[in-house]
Amino acid sequence: MKLHELAPSEGSRKKRKRVGRGPGSGMGGTSTRGNKGHNQRSGGGVRPGFEGGQMPLHRRLPKRGFTNVLAKRISIVNVADLDRFEDKAVIDTAALKDIGLIKGGFDRVKVLGNGDVTKSFSLKQCLVSKAAREKIESAGGTIEN
Repeated sequence: MKLHELAPSEGSRKKRKRVGRGPGSGMGGTSTRGNKGHNQRSGGGVRPGFEGGQMPLHRRLPKRGFTNVLAKRISIVNVADLDRFEDKAVIDTAALKDIGLIKGGFDRVKVLGNGDVTKSFSLKQCLVSKAAREKIESAGGTIEN
């Protein structure tokens, strides 16, 4: 076999249907859309999930759970991440935002005890886990609420 003998398999290549190009094309008139009805109109068609009037699947299935609109959104920071600050720094939510450790909408910030602390600093306006509290205080830091 040579390069000039290569050809696609029979029937694997099909010409694109060009609709709305007059009666000579065989697809003039209604442009393969049929006569009247929703799908024949411009902008017609049904929304995703529509099942022709039958009760759609997302409404037939049972619903589970709920969303608590009063739930507090808590942003998580580990003590290992706090080593980015200088020694004797005062760390609060504004400082955490400035350095890029927390983003987006949240109600409180919680410091967890994952990692080690090498510097002493003052932590304000944050919830602190028991393990994080022990690590921060053993490194000479303070926690104020």
